[in-house]
Amino acid sequence: MEPEQRVGWMEQLPVRRVQQSPYATVPDAGAWPVTIPAVEQVLRDGLDLGSCTILVGDNGSGKSTLIEAIAMAFGLNAEGGSTAARHSTHATESALWEWLQLSRGPGASKWGYFVRAETMHGLMTWLDTNPGARPEPVFHARSHGESFVSLLSTGRFDGDGFFVWDEPEAGLSFPAQLHLVGELAAMAARPRAQVLLATHSPILASVPSATILQLSESGIEQVEWQDLEVVSNYRRFLDAPDRYLRHVLD
Repeated sequence: MEPEQRVGWMEQLPVRRVQQSPYATVPDAGAWPVTIPAVEQVLRDGLDLGSCTILVGDNGSGKSTLIEAIAMAFGLNAEGGSTAARHSTHATESALWEWLQLSRGPGASKWGYFVRAETMHGLMTWLDTNPGARPEPVFHARSHGESFVSLLSTGRFDGDGFFVWDEPEAGLSFPAQLHLVGELAAMAARPRAQVLLATHSPILASVPSATILQLSESGIEQVEWQDLEVVSNYRRFLDAPDRYLRHVLD
């Protein structure tokens, strides 16, 4: 794709940039979630999103906090589903979404879908009790991994839109994760579709041509897949498990 063509293509993305809203009243730096370096950086500098943006980092680095807030600012339900879903069990989300302003591409799709591991059971319950117009599987009649793969085949991710994923690897086998990589790559290849993913999985982080952002105590840094800490950690563990296990086993 030529540079001038790519500019026009990027303008069609549902979310081109995330930044602090000029109308937001943000608490001081000592209040959560502003205390998270990655969140503070986004509020200070903003964050540009491409066709596929992947957030990686340790627990507590702010991946899910940012993913959740961006999804909600787009109009998606905090517990997952489409822009029309409104199911809720126990509200735990931060106020960060209220402080964000999203820059959307002119004429870009306003449809989206949010899938997050920690509320997957609630989402499947919602889908089983509120089925769509087309025939659908009974999600709770399947295992977690099977129901997730079935969800991919329902057509919800086939067209234009903003597709947000928070640690979807939970419960997925190695082949299922590879299958999801292929699906994510296909979504990101469509001119008016966009993927935003948070993951601990080096498999899911390998989506070709994705922009990978590593979150840490230093904030947010763009890195290549082979330079990710999670990739090097898995490689070292698989090469010599005893090197790690001796520290946790008596």
